[in-house]
Amino acid sequence: MPTLTIEQLSSTLLPGQPVAGLDLGTKTIGLSVSDIGRRFSSPRPVLQRVKFGKDAGLLLDFAAREKVAAFIIGLPVNMDGSSGPRVQATKAFVRLMEEKTSLPFVYWDERLSTVAAERALLEMDVSRKKRAERIDSAAASFILQGALDRLASLAKGAAAGSEG
Repeated sequence: MPTLTIEQLSSTLLPGQPVAGLDLGTKTIGLSVSDIGRRFSSPRPVLQRVKFGKDAGLLLDFAAREKVAAFIIGLPVNMDGSSGPRVQATKAFVRLMEEKTSLPFVYWDERLSTVAAERALLEMDVSRKKRAERIDSAAASFILQGALDRLASLAKGAAAGSEG
């Protein structure tokens, strides 16, 4: 399935279908998953990247285990909105994944997600070592939560539109 916008995803999701959040790094893939009501994002253990085939297999195993209906993947645009090499690498990863799965992917602007994740972990007084282990999944959780909040907003708008 091609990549979708968050609006397109909103119209295709069925009730009770969770979605996953991904923070694609060079060495790890941060993971998170929503509850079935798509209100909350929960971090999951990171995947250590090896090579694409193995990474894809682990990611699809995760999706099957968690019964996810879509992936929200952080798009690491620069602070000025421009695209750099990490954006190209993320888009290439998604293109390759699209050959292996029918699950849709939605790009989500991830600017400041790692900063927010780091701040949250510091506020919880997580040690430096534990922060390093958890930062990618915490960032994936922030990415996913932003998308979940947008999905909720779209659902409210659709409900309000159908009442009129």
